[in-house]
Amino acid sequence: MNKKIFSPGGKVDYDIIRRKIKHPRLEFKTGKLILILPEYYKTPEKIIEKHLKWIQDKLEVIEKSRSCKLNFDRDENDLKEDIIRFVAIYSDKMELVPGEIKFRKMKKRWGSCDNNGNLKFNTRMKYLPDKLIEYVVFHEMGHLLEFGHNRNFYDIIFAEYPEYKKLDLELSMYWFAINSQTNNFKDSL
Repeated sequence: MNKKIFSPGGKVDYDIIRRKIKHPRLEFKTGKLILILPEYYKTPEKIIEKHLKWIQDKLEVIEKSRSCKLNFDRDENDLKEDIIRFVAIYSDKMELVPGEIKFRKMKKRWGSCDNNGNLKFNTRMKYLPDKLIEYVVFHEMGHLLEFGHNRNFYDIIFAEYPEYKKLDLELSMYWFAINSQTNNFKDSL
């Protein structure tokens, strides 16, 4: 079901999907607002009102993503070499030895670190600038020291990247840019 909301920036299209869930949620995975609502939920306008600031912030990120310049020169082999090089640099610097390093197309994240210290990286990172690839590698290596996203973890990140919030925003912008400029939205569903 396609509807529109009115925000200070104008009309915003959104879809409603009803599922057997307890709590409503909002998503912008494809660049379009999707309200995922419990089957019984009667007032989608309330969830929109409650989260209007979050919606506007996401729309701003999507708008800014149009200015991202994707790297179409790097292929997956180049990406793998770059990531392995950054892992080696940070392994020495942080005195850490990760487990296996794997690569695959991921639907929701740039990378991950499991309980065994294995690192996985999204092959879509090939479109990112080097500084963001290096940051993602450091972020995942940081999980070898602190598994969760807690205060200790962000202290580790801040020590190397005091501007990490700016980098996280850039990664969000690139996520939307990659998905829109490479027609990967259909792959994200």
